[in-house]
Amino acid sequence: MTVSGKSVLRLCLLGLLGWLLQITVVSNVTVFGVPADLIPLLVAFAGFIAGSTTGAVFGFCLGLLVDLPSIQTLGVNSLVFTAVGYGAGRIRELRDPAHGLAPVAVGAAATAIAAVGFALLQFLLGVKAPVSLLLLRDTLMIVLLNSLIALPVYAVMHRALATFLPDDPRRRRRRAYTTGGLSPLSRA
Repeated sequence: MTVSGKSVLRLCLLGLLGWLLQITVVSNVTVFGVPADLIPLLVAFAGFIAGSTTGAVFGFCLGLLVDLPSIQTLGVNSLVFTAVGYGAGRIRELRDPAHGLAPVAVGAAATAIAAVGFALLQFLLGVKAPVSLLLLRDTLMIVLLNSLIALPVYAVMHRALATFLPDDPRRRRRRAYTTGGLSPLSRA
């Protein structure tokens, strides 16, 4: 699916605004000792709305933006978020989930994949970090919190991007058949 220049500008603004919101407000509000994480949700919903290529590129750029000011290994978040954005886009392209709660499942899966992927890459890079049941509890709590805020984040992303994206050809085709259009098999 092609993305117009206005969509790219909106994605950049949404990414920058989401990153600023994450580091200034969301990371300071904790529930049961853990903050929510907007970044995996933004990346997953960009892929879920705009497709796998857009999700992967958006994930790479937003991951790089997350990596730059931190003192972590550069590119780890970029690699993880590229996979998250691509995976969410492929879910949309292959399955076309139309259920109203699909963003909750995609958001929870994206958060879990991002957390586990980041921890796995840090382990493979040799970063010494304590692994305990507390880490598992914190990961599960972040997944739960992100599941709770997934629908509002999806609504904002969908409202900002949907008007600039072309309609999916599969939906147009399906709509034509359900509104009384002739099937390609019955045409003479």
